[in-house]
Amino acid sequence: MAAASMARRFVVAACVAAVAFALLATPSSGQLDPHFYDKACPAALPTIKRLVEEAVAAEPRMGASLLRLHFHDCFVNGCDGSILLDDTPFFIGEKKAAPNVNSVRGFDVIDRIKAAVNAECRSNVVSCADIVAVVARDSVVAAAANNSIPAPTFSLDRLANSFASHGLSLQDLVALSGGHTLGFSRCTNFRDRLYNETATLDGSLAASLRAVCPRATGSGDDDLAPLDPTPARFDGAYYASLLRGRGVLHSDQQLFAGGGLGVTDALVRFYAANDDAFRRDFAEAMVRMASLGPLTGSSGEIRYNCRKVNYS
Repeated sequence: MAAASMARRFVVAACVAAVAFALLATPSSGQLDPHFYDKACPAALPTIKRLVEEAVAAEPRMGASLLRLHFHDCFVNGCDGSILLDDTPFFIGEKKAAPNVNSVRGFDVIDRIKAAVNAECRSNVVSCADIVAVVARDSVVAAAANNSIPAPTFSLDRLANSFASHGLSLQDLVALSGGHTLGFSRCTNFRDRLYNETATLDGSLAASLRAVCPRATGSGDDDLAPLDPTPARFDGAYYASLLRGRGVLHSDQQLFAGGGLGVTDALVRFYAANDDAFRRDFAEAMVRMASLGPLTGSSGEIRYNCRKVNYS
């Protein structure tokens, strides 16, 4: 019952500072059309951009959260907006899946955007899946689920296999992982690395992380640490951190000297020294990820409320 859109979806293109999306498909043709909303509702994209900027200004961490929302949506049965669906007595959605609990957030922002866009367009023409996609773009510029989403404990081999199962390459893996240049991680996601991987973890970073993340499980689980030194800026600092053993998550540090796959080491070095190349390759990888399993034509629906499917 994963719902996405009759008017499907988008394309990501490089923007001067980061990433830019375009969109969609006509309900009748089911073909992707990057100019769909130019005619269907010219106010849609500016409205989304304005509300994302407001949300990120109010809480800078929200930019990373909205980007993560798109990633988690796409890696489970394609980019269909199904991650937004609430559970019902007759339907179990993705929100309470282990990788999403206390990790994926920003649903209230999506709710506000959906209501505002419906009001501006004077009809229900913008799909929830498209909103999630455009929100991911604007967040960057402004600043089955248990088994499908790569975990922060994954080895390089498991990360590569997970991405390959979605038709994504090692370069896509390294480029998309750069999304961790924005935002924070919970202690529970890096505790094992902090206390059991001292040989590959920079000592000064370890000391600062221990201050917010005690060894004992259940103590400080939800306390946060930035994933790179510039958590509110989209840049190559994430990769520079990996070169120095300052990857906060096990899965991040695996990209550099994590298993003998020299191509990932080379890419980390390259992106650490070339912000523009990182932004370009991130945008292109987002295009490929965002094209996973699109629902076009009559395959899905444009939900009135992104939290529940439409009922006749």
